[in-house]
Amino acid sequence: MTTGRSVVVEAPRRHRLATADHPPEPGPGEVRVAVHAAGVCASDREVYEGTRADGYVRYPVVPGHEWSGTVEAVGPGTDPALVGARTVGEGFRACQVCARCRSGETSLCTAGYEETGFTQPGAFADHLVLPARLLHLLPDDADLTAAALLEPAAVVAAAVLRAAPRPAERVAVVGAGTLGLLAVQLLAASSPAELVAVDPRDRPGEQARTFGADRAATPAEAAELHGRFDLVVETAGAPGTARDACLLARRGGRVVLTGLPAPGAHGIDAVHLSVSQLTVASVFGAPPAAWAYATRAFAAGLLRPAPLITHRLPLESFGEAVELVGSGDPEVGKVLLEP
Repeated sequence: MTTGRSVVVEAPRRHRLATADHPPEPGPGEVRVAVHAAGVCASDREVYEGTRADGYVRYPVVPGHEWSGTVEAVGPGTDPALVGARTVGEGFRACQVCARCRSGETSLCTAGYEETGFTQPGAFADHLVLPARLLHLLPDDADLTAAALLEPAAVVAAAVLRAAPRPAERVAVVGAGTLGLLAVQLLAASSPAELVAVDPRDRPGEQARTFGADRAATPAEAAELHGRFDLVVETAGAPGTARDACLLARRGGRVVLTGLPAPGAHGIDAVHLSVSQLTVASVFGAPPAAWAYATRAFAAGLLRPAPLITHRLPLESFGEAVELVGSGDPEVGKVLLEP
């Protein structure tokens, strides 16, 4: 009887379900987590298809960077009280000693890129081993299925912390996928005077309203709103959405970009940026402060990820999960793999 399975992507478009006779052993300062659920996102599809940027994946690899689970074992020097704790965890394996890490900006670590599910074994597996310092513990009664979305929620939290929304501001969210709908939830908690979600699809727009948006607008309708918003958070990563987000911002407004467009995306108009005196920031991943914010918001009920989940599949269905994520079907929300 095997006690450990994992999805291994050997090379682009080549994967297998590996089995082991025993679970991996945590080393000094590490824990072993029994994975409850792991989300499949567009970057996992990039890993599978071989389109992820050079340096940001290392084959063979076990993907899976969005996960939740329960601490099952600890390595030497790790607090044994962690065993049994429900948890999520950061993905970046930052060095902790460079100037950026020392300032708390671990997603900007200058020692080189290392991340769970891309260059280190991820959570499309029965078990995940990672440094205990990366854990963010959850309440004992936390919904672990919903908690699997706390990684994208942490990215959104990083954007919201950077944006610093203030009550009574006009706010727009460009894109109503997983990131966008989580952003709507966090931004609604800041009591905006107006909160608009921009997306070409009907179903995500309807969901945005249930999460606190005042209205949903298609990109064509949003063109009538150019120059209106104090704050715009872009989450779509489509070819023109960074540019569109800047056009939606009022003069002197703020824009935070979280989507990752493919090469060749439309550039931001430098003249518009300068003349309008916009403040534009970008987010890649999430530092510890954003993780702490997201997990607190989840525990407090301000973040409700569960309604975003549309598919729950076993590890054996990794190929089907990847196809669902890339299908473009508006009825497909967050897809989970459950060991």
